[in-house]
Amino acid sequence: MLRTRPGIRVLGPADLADARQVLDRDPVTHVLVDYRIRLTSLDPRWLGGEVWGYDEDGRLTSLCHAGANLVPVLTSPEALEAFAAHALAQGRRCSAILGRHEEVSEFWRLVRPEWGPARSVRPHQPFLVLDHPAAVDPDPQVRRVRPAELDLLYPACVAMFTEEVGVSPEVNGGASLYRARVAQLISKGLAFARIEDGEVVFKAEVGALTPNAVQLQGVWVNPRHRGTGLAAPGMAAVAAMCLRELAPVVSLYVNEHNDPARRAYDRVGFVETARFATVLF
Repeated sequence: MLRTRPGIRVLGPADLADARQVLDRDPVTHVLVDYRIRLTSLDPRWLGGEVWGYDEDGRLTSLCHAGANLVPVLTSPEALEAFAAHALAQGRRCSAILGRHEEVSEFWRLVRPEWGPARSVRPHQPFLVLDHPAAVDPDPQVRRVRPAELDLLYPACVAMFTEEVGVSPEVNGGASLYRARVAQLISKGLAFARIEDGEVVFKAEVGALTPNAVQLQGVWVNPRHRGTGLAAPGMAAVAAMCLRELAPVVSLYVNEHNDPARRAYDRVGFVETARFATVLF
């Protein structure tokens, strides 16, 4: 493998088993990177970036997914410093840094003099999991979105993304790529919604899926229907389908200041197991 500096290397298919051993230390919290590695088998043709590894005493101990999202995984202080130095040498290629609060905060401290300022820094995002039936009754009208309903779901996905991230996914010619991503989620049975009279009133998607966990994304209630009690039953319905058909644990992370969402997740029975942080550029 290509050696980029002492201890760091760019991982490839031959490193798959070693990378899996690292992720197996905490496969639920790191489901997003686990999913990407399983999906691509570390083949650079499909990764859309790189996965860096850090060796200590001849053994792979830490990872860093370096694509559109830069995600440090189970890093020691030495590994995190090395990853940050390598990232600085390459120049910023990511649109976000995300992961566990401790790792992201330290990584951002190291790269901020050259990469800053960020468009948004979200330092404390509760990472929540559910591994048992929800504490509220599921909404019976929440179901998988059908392929013919892409034109209904897509505007809701754009609205949610824009509200959450602060910029539309359609800017800079991104509409076709984002639409293809939404269509892919629908085709895989990973998009869920309550649709009334041709309008999405609640939705959520599975953004990552492994045998250990799913990670939900894009949870959204139509602004015209907020405050009507749709979120908790909707999430209960999505969680029930995921637990029954996809994985033994449902996870997500939420902005600390989003009190309505946090109350809904608490009602469903999600519990906090870690803190995430996100830096958006």
